[in-house]
Amino acid sequence: MPATHLKIAEQPDPVWQAKIHLAAALRLAVRDELDEGIDNHFTMMVPGYTDRFMILPFGLHWSEARASDIEIFNEQGEILEGSGKIERSALCIHAPVHRITGAKVVLHTHQTWALALNMLKDNRLLPASQTAAFFCGTTAYDDTYTGLADAMNEGERLSHMIGDKQVLFMKNHGVLVVGNTVAQAYKRLYRLERVCRAQVLAMSTGREIATLSDDVVHVVNNPAPGNSHSQEERDDLYFAAMMRVLDREAPGYAD
Repeated sequence: MPATHLKIAEQPDPVWQAKIHLAAALRLAVRDELDEGIDNHFTMMVPGYTDRFMILPFGLHWSEARASDIEIFNEQGEILEGSGKIERSALCIHAPVHRITGAKVVLHTHQTWALALNMLKDNRLLPASQTAAFFCGTTAYDDTYTGLADAMNEGERLSHMIGDKQVLFMKNHGVLVVGNTVAQAYKRLYRLERVCRAQVLAMSTGREIATLSDDVVHVVNNPAPGNSHSQEERDDLYFAAMMRVLDREAPGYAD
């Protein structure tokens, strides 16, 4: 009998897939009004490495981000792949946060509603909604703005501030969110902006805000066994859905 030849499906290149996801997140940030044009930074560890990171070269608008634009750099600021430039504060903030916390994805923005809350003396996020409850116990606060990040010790300081948390509120500055995947980190960043917006709007009424009890917060963060989807699945489904939106509204990120 003739030998049977089985066609093995090609596995997607994890580095290329990571670049696609990072470019998609950058474009989504524009759509969701989380960006400042060419400023702020999204970075990701290169799959298979802990000392190489991906970033959009400085000077490109986030709305035009493509996977092929994403460059790879190290903590010394050396470009290992690509030809663009790294903005100094991106290197000084992100490289130490990746190294010290072990975060695979680090997203830093000056998004409007989170920044508005961080401009207040009392900038603490209140457990006043179901979505806000997800951030209870996972948010750290840096109450001392030190100016532009132009030295690695600033990133190291921020790394120790966030510790094992997922979100860092940066007084008078913005926010920093970490995650294991682009999908997880971006959904976290998007939800955070929605929660901050709701809180600032509620505060603007001048009326007393009703907060959730610790018991209810615990229930929200510990769903009963047998839930239809894990949090990881929900993150992946959300991001896949948003990439389909981009495919319709802003194609080209995967080029």
